[in-house]
Amino acid sequence: MDEVKQLVTDIKQKRLKPIYFLMGEEPYYIDRVTEFIEGHILTEEEKGFNQMVLYGRDVAIDDIVSNAKRFPMMAEHQVVIVKEAQDLSRTIENLTAYAENPQPTTILVINYKYKTIDKRKKLYKALKKSGVVFESKKLYDNQVPDWIRRVLSGKSYGITPKAAQMLAEFLGTDLSKISNELDKLMVLLPAGTQITPEHIEANIGISKDYNNFELHKAIGDRNSEKVFQIVKYFGENPKDNPMIVTVSLLYTYFSRLLKLHGLGDKSARNVASALKVNPYFVNEYLVAARNYPMRKVSAIIADLRTFDGKSKGVGANAVPQGDLLNELMVRILN
Repeated sequence: MDEVKQLVTDIKQKRLKPIYFLMGEEPYYIDRVTEFIEGHILTEEEKGFNQMVLYGRDVAIDDIVSNAKRFPMMAEHQVVIVKEAQDLSRTIENLTAYAENPQPTTILVINYKYKTIDKRKKLYKALKKSGVVFESKKLYDNQVPDWIRRVLSGKSYGITPKAAQMLAEFLGTDLSKISNELDKLMVLLPAGTQITPEHIEANIGISKDYNNFELHKAIGDRNSEKVFQIVKYFGENPKDNPMIVTVSLLYTYFSRLLKLHGLGDKSARNVASALKVNPYFVNEYLVAARNYPMRKVSAIIADLRTFDGKSKGVGANAVPQGDLLNELMVRILN
C-alpha cells in the first residue's frame, strides 16, 4: 500500500507528526505501522523512560492525554502507543482538545481497529490538521492474490497464479493470517523460490487437487468426475472446506460468468479487467462461458442463493454438508 510506504519513509527520515491515528477494518497495516514506530523512533536506551504502551480497555481519554503531555527524559521525543483504542469509541471525541494542541515532543499513536471515526466531526478535522489519519481498508477478495504476489516479490520470492489463488481462496482476506502463512513458507523455502501449488500443499496443508479453485475449473470444463471427487473430499473434510465458503466462492465465480456473457469485447485484456481476474485465468472463464449459456448461469445463481440458505440451516434439517454439495453439483451440471 503506497500510503503505508510513505508513512514508513517519513518516519525513517524523521519527518514525524505528533499524532498517528490508525483506524479501519483491516488490522494488518495498523499493526505493521505501529510496530515500525515502536522500533524506529527511539533508541533502546531511550525507550526505558520514554516509550509506553496503553490499552483502551484499561484507560480513559484523560489518562491518555495526561501521559501524552509529559516531557521526554533525556530524549528528543517520547512515544505513547494506545492499542485497542476502539474500546474507547464512546468517548473518543474527548481527544479533540488534545488533537487541536498536541504536545510537540510526544508521538501519540492510536490504534483504532475495525472501526473509523466520524469524518464530519471535530476530532477528525483536528487530527488531519495536526497529525496523520490513516485508514486501513479491507481488501476485496479479487485483490488478495496480487497482494500475496507483491509481498513475496518484496522478499525475493515468486508465486504461480494458481498457488496465489489457492492461498487467497483458502485463507480469505485476513491479511495477518495470510502473512503468517507466507512467513512460514519463506522460512522453509530459500529466497528466489517460485512457490507452486505443491509447495502450498506440502507446507500449509491445502490440497493442490481438492480445493475451490480446482472445483471451479472442473465445473467450468463440465468434468463431472473431477467435480464429484472434489465434493467427496469436501464432505469428508468439512472443517477445512466449509460449505458456506464454497457457495460464496461459487457465487463469485458464476457472477463473473454472467458479466462475461454481457461483454461485447471478449479480448483477454478486456475480460481480465472486467472480471478483475489475473489474465492467466481468462481462458478458463471463456471455456466455462461456452459450456454455460447466460440463461443457465442465471438459473445457477438462483440455486446458489437457495443453497446458501440451506448451508446456514434455512429450510434444511441437519443435512450433511456432503449431501448438500452433491445436490448442488447435480443442479449445476444438469
